[in-house]
Order: sequence, then structure tokens, then C-alpha cells
Amino acid sequence: MPDSTQLSTLASHHHSLTTPHVPARTPLDVHASLRASPGRALAVGLCLGAALLMAGAAHAWDGIVEKQVFEMEEYTTRSGETIADLAVGWEAYGTLNEARDNAILITHFFSGTSHAAGRYEEEGPAGYWDSIIGPGKPLDTDQYYIIASDTLVNLNAHDPKVTTTGPASPHPETGEPWGLDFPVVTIGDFVDVQKALLESQGIERLHAVMGASMGALQAYEWASTYPERVERLIPVIGAGEADPWLLATLAAWAAPIRVDANWNGGDYYDGEPPLDGLREALKLVTLNANHWQWANETFDRSWADEEADPARDLDARYAIEQTLDDIAAARAEVADANHLLYLVRANQTFMAGYGESLEAGLAAIEAPTLMLYSEDDLVFAPQSVRRTAELIAADGTPVELIPLTGTRGHLDGVVAIDQAGDRLRAFLAH
Repeated sequence: MPDSTQLSTLASHHHSLTTPHVPARTPLDVHASLRASPGRALAVGLCLGAALLMAGAAHAWDGIVEKQVFEMEEYTTRSGETIADLAVGWEAYGTLNEARDNAILITHFFSGTSHAAGRYEEEGPAGYWDSIIGPGKPLDTDQYYIIASDTLVNLNAHDPKVTTTGPASPHPETGEPWGLDFPVVTIGDFVDVQKALLESQGIERLHAVMGASMGALQAYEWASTYPERVERLIPVIGAGEADPWLLATLAAWAAPIRVDANWNGGDYYDGEPPLDGLREALKLVTLNANHWQWANETFDRSWADEEADPARDLDARYAIEQTLDDIAAARAEVADANHLLYLVRANQTFMAGYGESLEAGLAAIEAPTLMLYSEDDLVFAPQSVRRTAELIAADGTPVELIPLTGTRGHLDGVVAIDQAGDRLRAFLAH
């Protein structure tokens, strides 16, 4: 069994892609340190406002962050549906200057949250990109105002540190959970809610927008749909559309929930939730977000129980199987199955700009672009990332494509982000 006191999140809680009692997240990501068997330490990565901040009102960031809530009385989705009483959580690091032109937006990954940096309390876990966000770090909070928000239909709907509106939220007219009556939402809707949050703080233009995995999709959408508002674009481990490989991968993540009898067509809030399906789904997310190099270097063929031989007992397990199960079980405690299905669909339907073609959507991007990716990514095919870079650059937009190295595959975009620290610093200063 994993040591729950070692569980640390890369994504914030309820992430996606965490305190000791709250499971780690994954993006299409997340990071956790667990034990696969007695005496064996393992590093396991999981893929992973109402209050208006007036200029000068915030103090220099001391590393402790406060979660806040942004509310809208009504939001109309891009498909024309209405969501009343919408709310999302957000947090910020640094100070918004008088001109309100030093804001950097961080957009989170599939199973992540807005907890990108800092801690909610001195002994709490740091945000997933704490290595690059803070005083004197590449995303320097002495210079920039860095803001991040929970998305709509956030996976971690039951995490007390997350505020999100989705199927698990009460319908304003009935007081009962929306369930599958909740409108299908897109990455574009996530962006439009973020736009409203920024406008509530008087921010009309971003110094940069940066995000990993599903966060990269949001960053592309920002720069494509609102090019006049984005000065710099930094997509990490993500491409300009959901290609067929990603469509199928996402469908595989959703499948275990749909075959769990407790899912009941999405109507389970008055009964037993489909936890078996949710756990299996989260196990797939974790596995796909990593890489075989990590698995083979971290684990051997050890049994989960030294007394239970898998060759003699169908219920016996290997250490890697048990570890993935334990991670998924912990994360499922704060996740919601319907929210995962809505996130899957939002990612599947993504194409930058949502227009007639990917070429047109990426051609609309005018911001200089710094793309970080992994050649060993098993979620976003490296070829799709390179094609995205080529299409953005086709009309002369400056694009730089930098690989991150490591053994984590997709998750290197979270756990190895500090490799790009010097380039990020220079790019933001240019």
C-alpha cells in the first residue's frame, strides 16, 4: 500500500493533470511519491472572483496563496446553452501593476486545478509548477502577476480546495445535481470564463498565456480566438487539435465509467457513484501520462505481496499494478465520474479557433510562440506538436520548439519544466 503521507500533487486538489489526504492529479498529469511494496520508495507521476484585485492592493507574494472564487450570474456557452450561477476558483501570485499589463495566465491540465504554485499553508504541498513560479524564478512574481483558475467541469469536483460548475453542481432551479442535463462545454468555454475572470480585474491583455496538456489547448485557443489579447504564447506538451490518436486515448479513459452499472446513465448522485469505473479510468490516465522508461526504471517484476505469487493466484498482483491501483483509488476520492466524461468530450472536440480548419485556427495566432514538448509523449504525438509549430509559423509568426528530456513522457512537461527555465525567462523578457 502507498504511504499516503508521501502523496504530493502536481496539480492542486479537489486535476487536473494535493495534500496528504487529497490525491494527486494528472493532465492529460500529476506527480506522486509512493511505495509499491514495503521498504521500496517510488516516484510516481500522474498525468496529471468576486474579489477584485485593484492595482497595488496585493503584497509581494510570500509563497502562501489564498484560493478565491469568481462568480457569474449567467454564462452562455459557445453552443448557445445557458449556465446560471457559474463559479470557478482561482488564485494568483505577485502583484497586478497599475497599467494591468503584467498578467500571465496559467491554464491547467486535464486532472489539474488552479494550484500552480505556492502553498495554501506553510507545511502544505506546493503547486505543480512551483519550480518556475515565484520571486526570482523564470515566471518572476516580483515582476509579473500570475493568475490561474479552475476550469468548468473540473475533474476534482469534491476537493474542498476546488470551485467548479459542472454535472455535480446543483441546478439553480431544482437544487439537485445537473447530471447529464449540464450543457456540453468546450475548451473554448473554459477560455471564455477565464476571459470574464480577467476582465473583472481590469485585465484586457495578457503578457503571456502558458499551460500544459489540456492547458496547452486553452493557451492555443486564447491566442487563436483573442489574438489581440495575447502577447506571448507558451503551450507545453500539447498540439493544436485532438488528432485521431488522442480521440481514441480519451475514449479509452471514458470507457470504464460507462460500463460501470452504478454510472446509471449519469444519474447516480442519489445512489452509489461509479467508483470502480472511475478508478479504472484514472489508472489509465496515470499510465498513459507516463512512459515505459519510467515504469521499467522505477519498478521490477516484484509482487505486490511477497506471499502472493501471480503465477499461482489470479488475485495476486505485481507491484506496479498495485501502485497504479492505489494512486487511482486515492484520486477517485475527490473526483467525479461525470466530470471526467465532460472533460474527455471537451478535449476530443478541440481544434484551435473552432473554425473550418486547423490551418485557419493556427494562422490566426499572432503572438510569438515558445512550444515545449516531449519526444516520448504517449498522449500528444510529437508529430502533431511539430505540425502545430509549422502551421503557426507558416505566415511568419515567430515559433521556437524546444524538447524536454526525461523518462516520464507526457509528464516531463510538468515534472521537468525547470529544464526550460532560462529560455522561459528570456522569452518573457523579450
